[in-house]
Amino acid sequence: MLGLAYALTGSSNGAEDLTQEAFLAAHRNWAKISTYEKPEAWVRKVLANLSVSLFRKTSREARALLRMGPTDRVLPELEAEDAEFWSAVRSLPRRQCHAIALFYLEDRSVADIAEILECSPSTVKVHLHKGRTNLGKKLGIDSGEGSR
Repeated sequence: MLGLAYALTGSSNGAEDLTQEAFLAAHRNWAKISTYEKPEAWVRKVLANLSVSLFRKTSREARALLRMGPTDRVLPELEAEDAEFWSAVRSLPRRQCHAIALFYLEDRSVADIAEILECSPSTVKVHLHKGRTNLGKKLGIDSGEGSR
Protein backbone atom coordinates (compact mmCIF):
# COMPACT_ATOMS: atom_id res chain seq x y z
CA MET A 1 0.00 0.00 0.00
CA LEU A 2 2.80 2.38 0.88
CA GLY A 3 4.50 1.72 -2.46
CA LEU A 4 1.29 2.40 -4.35
CA ALA A 5 0.74 5.60 -2.38
CA TYR A 6 4.30 6.72 -3.14
CA ALA A 7 3.86 6.00 -6.85
CA LEU A 8 0.67 8.06 -6.90
CA THR A 9 1.98 10.99 -4.82
CA GLY A 10 5.72 11.11 -5.38
CA SER A 11 6.18 12.01 -1.73
CA SER A 12 7.31 9.66 1.01
CA ASN A 13 5.58 11.75 3.68
CA GLY A 14 2.43 12.06 1.59
CA ALA A 15 2.48 8.33 0.90
CA GLU A 16 2.72 7.53 4.61
CA ASP A 17 -0.15 9.90 5.40
CA LEU A 18 -2.38 8.50 2.65
CA THR A 19 -1.66 4.92 3.65
CA GLN A 20 -2.50 5.69 7.27
CA GLU A 21 -5.71 7.48 6.26
CA ALA A 22 -6.78 4.56 4.05
CA PHE A 23 -6.24 2.05 6.85
CA LEU A 24 -8.03 4.31 9.33
CA ALA A 25 -10.99 4.45 6.96
CA ALA A 26 -10.91 0.65 6.76
CA HIS A 27 -10.87 0.43 10.55
CA ARG A 28 -13.83 2.82 10.83
CA ASN A 29 -15.79 0.84 8.23
CA TRP A 30 -14.57 -2.64 9.14
CA ALA A 31 -18.03 -3.95 10.04
CA LYS A 32 -19.06 -3.32 6.44
CA ILE A 33 -15.90 -4.06 4.45
CA SER A 34 -14.95 -7.18 6.41
CA THR A 35 -17.81 -8.91 4.61
CA TYR A 36 -16.34 -8.07 1.19
CA GLU A 37 -14.57 -10.82 -0.71
CA LYS A 38 -11.50 -8.56 -1.12
CA PRO A 39 -11.46 -5.80 1.51
CA GLU A 40 -7.94 -4.87 0.37
CA ALA A 41 -9.42 -3.73 -2.95
CA TRP A 42 -11.66 -1.34 -1.01
CA VAL A 43 -8.63 0.03 0.85
CA ARG A 44 -6.76 0.53 -2.45
CA LYS A 45 -9.78 2.35 -3.90
CA VAL A 46 -9.84 4.65 -0.86
CA LEU A 47 -6.11 5.22 -1.27
CA ALA A 48 -6.56 6.11 -4.95
CA ASN A 49 -9.35 8.56 -4.10
CA LEU A 50 -7.28 10.10 -1.31
CA SER A 51 -4.41 10.60 -3.77
CA VAL A 52 -6.74 12.62 -6.02
CA SER A 53 -7.82 14.74 -3.04
CA LEU A 54 -4.20 15.23 -2.04
CA PHE A 55 -3.34 16.28 -5.59
CA ARG A 56 -6.11 18.88 -5.54
CA LYS A 57 -5.01 20.18 -2.15
CA THR A 58 -1.37 20.28 -3.25
CA SER A 59 -2.35 22.15 -6.41
CA ARG A 60 -4.14 24.80 -4.37
CA GLU A 61 -1.15 25.08 -2.03
CA ALA A 62 1.25 25.35 -4.98
CA ARG A 63 -0.75 28.21 -6.45
CA ALA A 64 -0.66 29.95 -3.06
CA LEU A 65 3.10 29.40 -2.76
CA LEU A 66 3.62 30.82 -6.25
CA ARG A 67 1.85 33.97 -5.15
CA MET A 68 4.17 34.11 -2.11
CA GLY A 69 7.41 33.59 -4.04
CA PRO A 70 10.06 30.82 -4.36
CA THR A 71 10.39 28.02 -1.80
CA ASP A 72 13.23 25.70 -0.82
CA ARG A 73 11.33 22.40 -1.11
CA VAL A 74 13.50 19.26 -0.96
CA LEU A 75 12.53 16.20 -2.99
CA PRO A 76 13.17 12.64 -1.81
CA GLU A 77 16.27 10.94 -3.21
CA LEU A 78 15.43 9.05 -6.40
CA GLU A 79 17.52 7.95 -9.31
CA ALA A 80 17.00 10.51 -12.08
CA GLU A 81 15.31 7.94 -14.33
CA ASP A 82 12.92 6.80 -11.56
CA ALA A 83 11.97 10.35 -10.62
CA GLU A 84 11.36 11.23 -14.27
CA PHE A 85 9.30 8.08 -14.83
CA TRP A 86 7.04 8.50 -11.77
CA SER A 87 6.65 12.19 -12.48
CA ALA A 88 5.47 11.26 -15.98
CA VAL A 89 3.10 8.64 -14.52
CA ARG A 90 1.61 11.20 -12.11
CA SER A 91 1.08 13.61 -15.02
CA LEU A 92 -1.16 11.10 -16.80
CA PRO A 93 -4.94 11.33 -16.51
CA ARG A 94 -6.01 9.98 -13.10
CA ARG A 95 -7.31 6.56 -14.23
CA GLN A 96 -4.27 5.93 -16.46
CA CYS A 97 -1.98 6.86 -13.57
CA HIS A 98 -3.77 4.51 -11.18
CA ALA A 99 -3.87 1.63 -13.69
CA ILE A 100 -0.15 1.99 -14.54
CA ALA A 101 0.88 2.17 -10.86
CA LEU A 102 -1.25 -0.83 -9.85
CA PHE A 103 -0.11 -2.91 -12.85
CA TYR A 104 3.63 -2.19 -12.77
CA LEU A 105 4.35 -1.28 -9.16
CA GLU A 106 2.08 -3.78 -7.42
CA ASP A 107 2.04 -6.36 -10.25
CA ARG A 108 -1.77 -6.47 -10.12
CA SER A 109 -3.77 -8.36 -12.73
CA VAL A 110 -6.20 -6.56 -15.01
CA ALA A 111 -9.04 -8.21 -13.08
CA ASP A 112 -7.68 -6.94 -9.73
CA ILE A 113 -7.27 -3.43 -11.11
CA ALA A 114 -10.80 -3.51 -12.50
CA GLU A 115 -12.12 -4.41 -9.07
CA ILE A 116 -10.04 -1.76 -7.30
CA LEU A 117 -10.99 0.99 -9.76
CA GLU A 118 -14.57 -0.27 -10.02
CA CYS A 119 -14.60 -0.59 -13.79
CA SER A 120 -14.56 -3.38 -16.37
CA PRO A 121 -11.40 -5.28 -17.31
CA SER A 122 -11.70 -3.87 -20.87
CA THR A 123 -11.70 -0.35 -19.43
CA VAL A 124 -8.53 -1.18 -17.47
CA LYS A 125 -6.91 -2.45 -20.69
CA VAL A 126 -7.83 0.83 -22.40
CA HIS A 127 -6.34 2.85 -19.50
CA LEU A 128 -3.16 0.76 -19.60
CA HIS A 129 -2.86 1.08 -23.38
CA LYS A 130 -3.42 4.85 -23.35
CA GLY A 131 -1.17 5.24 -20.32
CA ARG A 132 1.68 3.37 -22.01
CA THR A 133 1.23 5.39 -25.18
CA ASN A 134 1.19 8.68 -23.26
CA LEU A 135 4.21 7.65 -21.16
CA GLY A 136 6.10 6.75 -24.32
CA LYS A 137 5.39 10.20 -25.73
CA LYS A 138 6.25 11.99 -22.47
CA LEU A 139 9.49 10.06 -22.02
CA GLY A 140 10.42 9.94 -25.70
CA ILE A 141 10.52 6.14 -25.82
CA ASP A 142 8.61 3.34 -27.53
CA SER A 143 5.57 2.52 -25.37
CA GLY A 144 6.08 -1.24 -25.80
CA GLU A 145 2.69 -2.31 -27.08
CA GLY A 146 3.12 -5.87 -25.79
CA SER A 147 1.14 -7.16 -22.81
CA ARG A 148 3.93 -6.04 -20.46
